[in-house]
This record gives sequence, structure tokens and C-alpha cells, in this order.
Amino acid sequence: MILRLIPVLILVLGSPLGAKEKYNVLFIISDDLTSTVLGCYGNKICKTPNIDRLAAQGTRFTRAYCQATFCGPSRASLMFGYYPYASKATGYTSGRKEIGGDKDSWAQHFKKNGYHSARISKVFHMGVPPDISKGSDGADDPESWDEAYNSKGPETKVPGLAEMLSHNPGGLKKGTGSSQSFNVVEAEGDDLVHSDGKTAQKAVKLIGKYKDMEKPFFLAVGFVRPHVPLVAPKKYFDPYPLSKIVLPPKIPGDQNDIPRNPANKRTTANYEMDLAQQKGVLRAYYATVSYMDTLVGKIISALESTGQRNNTIVIFTSDHGYHLGEHDLWQKVSIHEESAKVPLIICVPGKKPAVCNSLTELIDLYPTISKLCSLKIPGNIQGKDISAMLDDPTVKVRDAVLSSGKGRLLRTEKWAYLDYGKTGELYDMKKDPKQYHNLFNDAEYAKVLSDMKEKLKAKLAEISEHDLVKKR
Repeated sequence: MILRLIPVLILVLGSPLGAKEKYNVLFIISDDLTSTVLGCYGNKICKTPNIDRLAAQGTRFTRAYCQATFCGPSRASLMFGYYPYASKATGYTSGRKEIGGDKDSWAQHFKKNGYHSARISKVFHMGVPPDISKGSDGADDPESWDEAYNSKGPETKVPGLAEMLSHNPGGLKKGTGSSQSFNVVEAEGDDLVHSDGKTAQKAVKLIGKYKDMEKPFFLAVGFVRPHVPLVAPKKYFDPYPLSKIVLPPKIPGDQNDIPRNPANKRTTANYEMDLAQQKGVLRAYYATVSYMDTLVGKIISALESTGQRNNTIVIFTSDHGYHLGEHDLWQKVSIHEESAKVPLIICVPGKKPAVCNSLTELIDLYPTISKLCSLKIPGNIQGKDISAMLDDPTVKVRDAVLSSGKGRLLRTEKWAYLDYGKTGELYDMKKDPKQYHNLFNDAEYAKVLSDMKEKLKAKLAEISEHDLVKKR
């Protein structure tokens, strides 16, 4: 999740702190958000003024990738700094059991080094909607936090206009269906009816409380939208009439060279959606993104009103990207660009706004923010410090990135290799950035394919040999 983006945002304001001071850290993570719907990444329809403003003030990364195109393993990976292939934290888990009790998560590392560490809602994995509707912890890691809060919400049980847009030919079934289908509710009531509204409210309250705290804070805020079900107050749907919704290009034969495997099974045909239903999904996705964007704005305003904006690093991202009809694919799991790429924005006080096109990974956040806050980078983690990119966006730290889902993606500057074992996909990302022409079976590119296979094999060997018990 054209390149598939996963969003991440870091803000830069004010002037650098003195040597004896520490930055606060505000980490905001959205759920199932593709960068392709954000104004700052080029979308002309979806309204995201608050995230766009953050991007204009910080460094916006155009080629940031998750390490897994599923919620659980992606979050475990970025919070503990390990590739899922190495840690084997690939399911409904925080990663603590697989990685070991003697390893510190990103938040725990800050907690052990003088920070007050807090979580609101989904940072480690939570089931949406099950854990949200119950207000339960999901796969949280209690050792990471000094305080933690869940945000219970009604999800599809809220009053409002409800629609089932997938597996519903002709729209004959009314209401909503399976929790993981495209169920939409234009909800009655205001922002605070829902989990994310409560999350933003709690964040504002904590930021106000932390103003007078002697310790710096590490505050992780997790929004569950735009994860399905696509539920938001009705006012966020109003700016998006179906007549304004434009689907991705429908290319004849587009799926003919894409292997029909579990990675690529979430198709328009399998979801049984007609054109109006597809546009309805985009409309609802835009509405939930605009809702989440409004809440991001409230949190940033709280930093400003309490005088803490100029000493706080702000990071905005998503756990992975999302398909919205590109190649007639939908949702996550795929390892195409739309699903593996994320939005990433980082704002650091005193650093100039910039756009960075260098390859980055979500596991790079742990070491990078540690370095920016003058903390020692743990020697056991697999992420890389990319803080130099915030001073010079032309700096390159990685020559390739690795992501996994139902398959493995190795992405270099020029090539994208999608490995499914016996089958695969190969794209020239310079000539074909939207991945329309699979070169995997093209004899002319046999040498390129062989080289990419060897690079992937070497990368997997390198990370699997990484010593999980290496001392810091």
C-alpha cells in the first residue's frame, strides 16, 4: 500500500533542547491506513488537514515500509525492533513471549531510562472490533507502560445508517455482516461516542497532566480507524458524495499475471462488490480517515496549548498500508506496494521540514528516537538509526527493505521482488511504479530475478543469525 504507502509523521518545531534536557515523545499510530488517502501524499479528495500540517512541519518519508502486512506482527516488530522472520512473533501477540522477557520494548527502554511511559488504546495488537467493543487489553505488553488505558467503543452497534458493502450482491442484505467485511455505519452522535474519540480525549487530558511532571513522557496513542468496520459520525461522510469518489484505474487483464494465492485473494470478485459498492467503501474509508485526522489535530493542539510542542518529538504512522481497489485488490495481507508501504512523518524540534525519499523501515523508529533523545541504542535490535535523514533527507541508510505477509517482499531502489515460494512477482519500480507488468516469468529478466532471490536469501540468513540474546 502507484507505490503502496504506509504513513509515518515526525514534527519539527522550535529550537533544540539543552544537553541536560530530554525531549518528550508523542507516538501516534493509525490502523490500516494507506498513505495514498492523505493530502500530503497527493490525494485530492480525502480531507486530512491536520496530518497534512504535520507533514509540512516535519520530515515526510515517501518510501517507508512495514515489516508485516498484518496488525499483530507489524506492531510487535516496530515495538521490539525485530523482523518477524527473526523473532517468530507472527500471530496475535505482543512479541514478548517470542523475543524474551530480558528484551526491552521501545516504550520499556524509555521507561527504564527516566521517561514516564503511557499507552492509550491500540499500540500493541488488539482485535478490532472484539477487544475494542469489550474495552479489553488485547495482546498488550504491560511491562512497557507506567500507565495504560483502553478506549471502549460500540463499533457497529452504534445507531445510524448501516450498510454491508461486501458479500452482498445487489445490496439486498441490510445492516452489517462479518466484522472483517466492509461494514459501514454513518453514526449518530458526536466524536466521543466512539473509541477513537475517547482515545483523543484521554490523550489531551494526559498531556495537560504531564505539563507539570518532572520526568519527560513517552506517550503512545493508537487509533483504530480506518480499520474495518468503517464507522464514524455522520458529519464525516457528508463531504464525500459518491459522485466525487474516483476508483483506481481498471486495467483490462491487470490480474492475469498476479499469482492467485492467499496473498492476493482479497479481490473485487471475491468480495462480490459492484462499482457503487466499491465507491461506497472508498467513501466510508475517507470518512473514517477524516475523523481520525480531526482527532490528531486535537492532540497536537493540546501540545501547543500546554506549551509542550517545542520540546516534543511527534511521530505519526500506520501499522501497514491498505489496498483500496488497486489491481482490484482490497484490504491488507498483500505484499504489493499499497499494502507494504506506510505513511511516516517525524517532527523534531529545531529541524527543518523536508521530504525524504530514502528507503526506511518501521523498525528504524526504535533506534532513531532513542538516538534523538540521547538514549543508548540497544545492541540487540535489528532496526537502524536514520536520524541523519532528518538533517539531510538525501542520506541513505538502507539499500533494501524487507516486508512480509502472505509471502515476502524485498524492495530495492529499482526492483520489487515478491516471493511466494514457487511463484512470485518482479517489478521494475523505475519504469513501472504502479506494478502493472510482472516480469517474474520474462526470460529477459532472469538474471535480475536470480540476483533478487540471492539478495533475499542473504537478507533472511543475516536477520535469522542475529543474536536475540546479544547484550546491549
